[in-house]
Amino acid sequence: MSKDTKKENKNTTKKDEELKEESKLKEKAKKSENKEKAKISKSEKKEAKAQAKLEKANKKLEKAKASGGEKQYAKIKFVATIIAIIIVLGLIAYVTNTIIKKQNFYVQNPLATIEVENFGTIKVELYPEYAPNTVANFIALANNGFYDGLTFHRTIPDFMIQGGDPNGDGSGNATLKDLGQDSDDEYTIKGEFIANGDNDNTLKHERGVISMARSDYSSYSASLATEGYNSASCQFFITTEDSTSSLDGLYAAFGKVTEGMDVVDKIANVEVETREAQTDSSSELTQDRPVDPPVITSIRVETYGINYGMPETQKPFDINSWYMSQMYGY
Repeated sequence: MSKDTKKENKNTTKKDEELKEESKLKEKAKKSENKEKAKISKSEKKEAKAQAKLEKANKKLEKAKASGGEKQYAKIKFVATIIAIIIVLGLIAYVTNTIIKKQNFYVQNPLATIEVENFGTIKVELYPEYAPNTVANFIALANNGFYDGLTFHRTIPDFMIQGGDPNGDGSGNATLKDLGQDSDDEYTIKGEFIANGDNDNTLKHERGVISMARSDYSSYSASLATEGYNSASCQFFITTEDSTSSLDGLYAAFGKVTEGMDVVDKIANVEVETREAQTDSSSELTQDRPVDPPVITSIRVETYGINYGMPETQKPFDINSWYMSQMYGY
């Protein structure tokens, strides 16, 4: 083999080795590239997965927010509805009250006509706004004819005239039968005045005011004051002077004379006799019994179509039984 041939073969071998090395390097580079690509792909997958989770979480959050918003809206709507109802009811109450007040402005109070034999007519406007049960009691008795034929059995000039006692001496009460009920039991009504806890009755005992007569048991015992407060039944009085403020808050005033004060004055000044009067726990001489008691021909009350109902009644306090129990223990 020639020298040149050997040299050529040597160069060929060297070139082949270089090609092999280059091939190895390329293959290594390719593997490295593929590995990087794989890493990138894996990273991208993780990122995509994380993105998907994030999107899912966002959807849940949006759903939660939406759900929470609906609940909040529902709550707000409920509260708003309640407030709206309260406002509407308040408006209705206000309008109704306004209408009632306007109606009451035109409603005529009951008007009692008292006919007194040989004296004339007394007209009295009754005030149910001050003493509704007292007014109901007076109307029921009057329109059932209870007062017809009774008298003004007690008259005091410059003070008052008192009437309506079935016994004619200040000791009598009405019975449930007088109210149209099937009972002969006597009854009384609760006193509608401040001392007895009724602060609505602020009517003053001025000249011409009609009020309920009652007993005063406090002279027996201070503990019996309330029993006296609730002892009125049917007797009434009409004041003739303004100087009767000592009665304010202690007696149930329930109306005022609108016509016929001259008749009241004439009755107050009739001739009276001296008598021994029983004043609950004691007796004394007094000049308040008319020699010829003026007779009430009739009392009728015009209610102008309004039904004031029947009065609430109670059993009278038996002072005699109380006295016997205190004195003798029975």
